[in-house]
Amino acid sequence: MFTKHVISYVVIGTLFGLMAGGGAFGQTAPSHRRWASNVLLPQSREEAFSLRGPTGAIKVTAVEASVKIVDQVAATTLTVRLHNTSRTRQEAELVMPVPAGAVVRSFTYEGAGEEGQAQVLTKEEARRIYDSLVAKIKDPALLEFVGYNLVRSSVFPVEARAKTWLRLTYEQVLHAQGERVDYVLPRSEMLGYALGWELAVDIEARQGLATVYSASHQVKIERINDRRVRVTVPKQAQQEPGPFRLSYLLERDGLTGSVLAYPDSEADGGYFLLLVGMGNDEAEAGRRQGLKREVTLVLDRSGSMRGQKIDQVREAALQLIAGLEKGERFNIITYNTTVDVFSPEPVVKNATNEKAAQRHLEALQAQGSTNIYDALLEALRQKPTEGTLPMLLFLTDGLPTVGNTNEVAIRQMVAKQNKHARRLFTFGVGFDVNAPLLERLADKSRGSATFVLPKEDVEAKVGQLFDQLAGPVLAEPALEVNKADGNAATGRTMDVLPALIPDLFANDQLVVLGRYVGEEPLRFVLRGDYLGQEQQFTFAFDPADATTQHAFVGRLWASRQIAVLIEAVRQLGAKPGVSSSDPKVKELTEEIVRLSREFGILTEYTAFLAREGTDLAAIPALEEQVGKNLQKRAMRTRSGRGAVNQSFNLQSQKAQTSLNRRNEFMDAQMRQVAVDTVQQINDLAFYRRCGRWVDGRLASDDKAAARARVVTFGSPAYGQLVATLVKQGRQGALALGEEVLVEVDGEAILARIR
Repeated sequence: MFTKHVISYVVIGTLFGLMAGGGAFGQTAPSHRRWASNVLLPQSREEAFSLRGPTGAIKVTAVEASVKIVDQVAATTLTVRLHNTSRTRQEAELVMPVPAGAVVRSFTYEGAGEEGQAQVLTKEEARRIYDSLVAKIKDPALLEFVGYNLVRSSVFPVEARAKTWLRLTYEQVLHAQGERVDYVLPRSEMLGYALGWELAVDIEARQGLATVYSASHQVKIERINDRRVRVTVPKQAQQEPGPFRLSYLLERDGLTGSVLAYPDSEADGGYFLLLVGMGNDEAEAGRRQGLKREVTLVLDRSGSMRGQKIDQVREAALQLIAGLEKGERFNIITYNTTVDVFSPEPVVKNATNEKAAQRHLEALQAQGSTNIYDALLEALRQKPTEGTLPMLLFLTDGLPTVGNTNEVAIRQMVAKQNKHARRLFTFGVGFDVNAPLLERLADKSRGSATFVLPKEDVEAKVGQLFDQLAGPVLAEPALEVNKADGNAATGRTMDVLPALIPDLFANDQLVVLGRYVGEEPLRFVLRGDYLGQEQQFTFAFDPADATTQHAFVGRLWASRQIAVLIEAVRQLGAKPGVSSSDPKVKELTEEIVRLSREFGILTEYTAFLAREGTDLAAIPALEEQVGKNLQKRAMRTRSGRGAVNQSFNLQSQKAQTSLNRRNEFMDAQMRQVAVDTVQQINDLAFYRRCGRWVDGRLASDDKAAARARVVTFGSPAYGQLVATLVKQGRQGALALGEEVLVEVDGEAILARIR
């Protein structure tokens, strides 16, 4: 049975302030009280730092984070579950990084009858405590959180073999920039930290909420109403390392937008992320008074569709027609060797036409060959109804076998004949489809490609996509960049992705990434057909607001850019005779290798860069190997399992909005794989080489280690190194391992723990 404990705790000042306060870093100074035998840092370690007791005696088994944000004030409650695996009672205390300005509201421990009182330490007192801890544990793990404040609890017992919990609640006023409010929950960036955190955030605002976005983790967003949103991290994403980042936009008239930016120290400019969202009012208006949809269903009824597939396609078509709103229109085109049309022109949805469509679909029989060229030509030539958003849902389970079967010819025909700017949404059923072709048709028309794997439900996949196309809010969007005076800012942005901005539908959000040049303020102008009328929305951007805390922006841009380059190589593979030695392919390959090495973003074509035996200094050899991989896979593999897996990877990467720190992708057998020998720290990439982690900027310099200045953990020079890296937002590099080779202000430094 637990005895009553009085828990006291203190808030420690920022670690950078502690080190900057004078004296040598690592020097042991008297503490106001001794440290417990076990020190817990759940943000970074799954077991306690052991000072006197048995190593690994106390383990963190789970962390549950519950965040409640009300009008820009966030209350974060962390419940940490512990297990004493030893046969003896252990004493422990908690050390936890928290954002600047946080105020601890409560700290409770299972069995404690009273809550303790908070005490804010002076910088001098905090420094003595911090130096004392670092000198004892001789572990750089804490250095990852330099720049945060720290909370330290009083000592509490954990009974032998017992499982127990402790709970900390702190509050903070969140940073706001215009309509955007940002929240950060500190967590380790290290891939080795595998403890998943259950995480839920409830947001409530007096203003409406336009959108919620996480750059760090995949999230599930549930709208309670226009002012309340619940955000959770699904189980498969709970082990993703790195701090949890969340931003939300407060609603204003029309669309709301904000710009997050990261300055590039190597160039005059940096990287930007434009986030645009809409509130419930805009979503509802899109359903009620926005553009009406005109949907043309182009359905494969060749012999390979016989059985369950044709039944599912029939049900999917009926479901889509039933889901159309009043006044919206549809048509049905079916194809095998020949092409059949339900109506010479799209018809309005009503009871009569719906019943006629049902009879037409029930009469379908799967037989014959696959004439993709003529089916698309027939669908594109129809003139859409004025005032509608024309969509084409094209479904096939095979390769073109009759008519014009040439991939390049089909692409060129669609580009030429799509005079009415129909959005093509393609569905590939099974593996026997030309995956690059289906992707290309969708990408060039503001549509998307969906692949239905064997044993997956065609009806469910089609219905899922169609649900996302409800309530068109902004059609034909185009982005312009102006100077503060409204004149065109020519040359101020480049490599903007996506190049063709998709239409926005109800509850959509838009994430645009790119590079900016110069330091003068800019205005992003988003134009388009907004709820049936031409409108524009202006979002201000001042490069002075760029911060190293937004390093994820550059990495997200690089990931998308690599995917765009790979896709370009893949499409060149449709042309006979083109190989990896072609000048265009070589140029694309060189850029893929450069970005992959610099940012540590690996794909199925470049994963070998992370192998211990790969010489990253041998650039020509690396480019040759990547070129061979691209030729064999991206260029030559057009159909089958190995083509569909590439489409899954590229689609995910081209639309990426959150970090992929583990470099996960699907291999040619459709298995999920990850890379653990490259680490992404802030804006840098580190590669595992001969027992040490090497900065990607030094990885191509085989003499870097020999000339590097050695800095030993605990020395005054190490403290200066930490302070410099804090200013750059790169202090997490020192927590990688016992030896880290890093470039700091042009100098190679080998940081050693012992």
